[in-house]
Amino acid sequence: MDWLERTAELRQWSRSGTRAPHKPLLFLYALGRFQQDPAGELRYSAIEGDLKELLTGYGPPHRTSPAYPFHHLVSDGVWEVRTDRGPGSPGSGIRELRAAGAAGRLAPELRAALGREPSLLGRMARVLLDLNFPPSLHTELCEAVGLELEPAETGQLPAGPRQRDRRMRELVLTAYEYQCAFCGYDGRIGPVSVGLEAAHVRWWAFDGPDDVENGLCLCSLHHKLFDQGVLGLGEDHRILVSQSFVGRSAAARHHVIALAGRPLTGPQPGALPVAAAHRSWHTAQVFHGTPRPVAAS
Repeated sequence: MDWLERTAELRQWSRSGTRAPHKPLLFLYALGRFQQDPAGELRYSAIEGDLKELLTGYGPPHRTSPAYPFHHLVSDGVWEVRTDRGPGSPGSGIRELRAAGAAGRLAPELRAALGREPSLLGRMARVLLDLNFPPSLHTELCEAVGLELEPAETGQLPAGPRQRDRRMRELVLTAYEYQCAFCGYDGRIGPVSVGLEAAHVRWWAFDGPDDVENGLCLCSLHHKLFDQGVLGLGEDHRILVSQSFVGRSAAARHHVIALAGRPLTGPQPGALPVAAAHRSWHTAQVFHGTPRPVAAS
């Protein structure tokens, strides 16, 4: 049984690029808990709060239930659920899972495989991360689920039909003249730019192309906030700030809240702006809630 292939082929609801990372998030969480306690079970009532936080921080913008992946991941052969009455899930309802004392853990065959080959855990986690989340979120997502990955463990994704274009970073940064499209930051050490990144608007994992029309030059802070749905891009190429974002410090007001309604910096004349289709995908699948109104000047 090829566990990497099975991990890459989790059954997820999909339509027109819609994000449904519920199962990958639970699977990552289960791998992290297995790493800490291979014999432990995960009682639904005890981890429901953790799953809600993961779905809020890394899931789709709309509200969703942590009970859904807890029940449905069983069908992928990597997870099992039992209740106080015996094996099997009582259903996908929150009340059902709580009342039945439902508990889950990795499937027996997978636990055995991880026992024989501990490095498999890191490779499976890498597949889940690469296929479902942008690289800017990988480190903090591992921290959120309690995973400790070593570079030597993570390996590479199985070869597939799509390969990343290594030229994208240079093309995007050049188009935006090496400055953050949101705040104008343009730091360098000598001739080398520092803290600037090429952000995919439509994520590569969801068929986003490696080209200028799907890219923004962003500083590290605004790249992270863009990928977590705090920031977005409006139809008129002005910056959106989510009303869900809360920041009371002067730094939060200056670096985030004050961006609402501000026009993008760039791209330079002759370079293609972000395509409407990619902008719309980000607004529907990543941006959280409604945009904050523009403050009166």
